[in-house]
Amino acid sequence: EHKVIIVGLDNAGKTTILYQFLMNEVVHTSPTIGSNVEEIVVKNTHFLMWDIGGQESLRSSWNTYYSNTEFIILVVDSIDRERLSITREELYRMLAHEDLRKAAVLIFANKQDMKGCMTAAEISTYLTLSSIKDHPWHIQSCCALTGEGLCQGLEWMTSRIGVR
Repeated sequence: EHKVIIVGLDNAGKTTILYQFLMNEVVHTSPTIGSNVEEIVVKNTHFLMWDIGGQESLRSSWNTYYSNTEFIILVVDSIDRERLSITREELYRMLAHEDLRKAAVLIFANKQDMKGCMTAAEISTYLTLSSIKDHPWHIQSCCALTGEGLCQGLEWMTSRIGVR
């Protein structure tokens, strides 16, 4: 089993993505307090996915979930330009954490169906992803509501297993 944490600011689409993986349908969610955990199986690969609440008051406890994490899925709301700097701070705080030094990072640029959203390339530039040298990373455009792009993200994760 491969441990995955799904993080991002509140309202980015983390829980919607988790349940899209699990049931292939949109589940109407309310803000996550604490975490949701589900097992997702992709081509006989078992991912234990921890969807962690993203409200400001909960972010300080994210590190309690870091132990044995192989993958970080960072969900970015592609419409929320105002808070992208907070997302960047949280990303680099996570990458500096000892328990995540071996974790690979998948960034989902969510809400690509929305008018005026930032592209994955714009988000990549803003988050200065090219400066991340000590973690494998991949950014994937997606839409949690339709599931578009989610499989490609999972395929990237599956391709990383055993590559270190």
